[in-house]
Amino acid sequence: MTETKAESQPAPVIFLLTDNKPGHANQLKGLGNRLRVLCGASIHWIDTTTIKTPLWRAVLGVAPALDNTLPTPNLIIGAGTGTHRLLLALRRKPKARTVVLMRPAFPLSWVDAAIIPEHDRAKPARTTLVTEGVINTLMPMARMTDKPEALVLIGGPSRHYNWDDNAIFNQLVQLLKAYPDWRWTISGSRRTPEALQQRLAELAGLKVTVADSDRTHADWLPQTLAASRAVWVTPDSSSMVFEAVTAGLPTGVFELTARANSRVANSVTALIERGRVAPYSDHTAVMDTDRKSSAPLWEADRAARWLIKQFPAGTRR
Repeated sequence: MTETKAESQPAPVIFLLTDNKPGHANQLKGLGNRLRVLCGASIHWIDTTTIKTPLWRAVLGVAPALDNTLPTPNLIIGAGTGTHRLLLALRRKPKARTVVLMRPAFPLSWVDAAIIPEHDRAKPARTTLVTEGVINTLMPMARMTDKPEALVLIGGPSRHYNWDDNAIFNQLVQLLKAYPDWRWTISGSRRTPEALQQRLAELAGLKVTVADSDRTHADWLPQTLAASRAVWVTPDSSSMVFEAVTAGLPTGVFELTARANSRVANSVTALIERGRVAPYSDHTAVMDTDRKSSAPLWEADRAARWLIKQFPAGTRR
């Protein structure tokens, strides 16, 4: 069979600039995965912490020396302020388009496109996509389990909420008592206070599994979500809230007092107002086994498709 012109073109090359912070890397991985699936992109990770980029290079768009085995990029995507100097220094590379994931401190006109979560208070524009929350690596599940399995994800003190160990623990215990026929998997995080971790460990029993977050593997969360019928998350962990929503599971958030003018708290409130998650006071909406799953919020896929539409020449095989 004669190969078409489109088929004979090489896969688009995408540089993902990382500062190695887990949240930023998660965004890049989620977007990169979808670009690989949708347009066959060849993904190359660049650790910006190993490349010295003086401010003058960023301002003038003068690229530093990179690994000479790297191919010529079509798209260069950076997440996190630690990547911005290199992103800007690379912006004059021939035929390469630059994309920033967040609202940067520099003018948006310095890059070709921006993908910004709405809690950063950005306005949609021709070159700006506003997303509900940050992009993540989760994918919507094809089907929810019918088994009464619930997952609980607990964060810890943050600048967005007034953390209260007792309030979270008491709400969790009330859920366990209200739904004794359910099986529960509970996991803290690196931010969960040690005293609360110890109290959670004491809940372990026949119907309750308490996971050690320091010993869970990389695929633990998606695998556990896939085996769950409902998810409860502390609102300080907005990334985990959005991951649960992306999976398409009925999701509830525990009650904590939000701090004034917190953008993250406002984004969680917006999810509640839009009916994507339920507050603790409406726990029956989450635990109702007859409830249909809501339409998932797959922002990584939406962002990837938007980039392909924005830069068809740079993302076409």
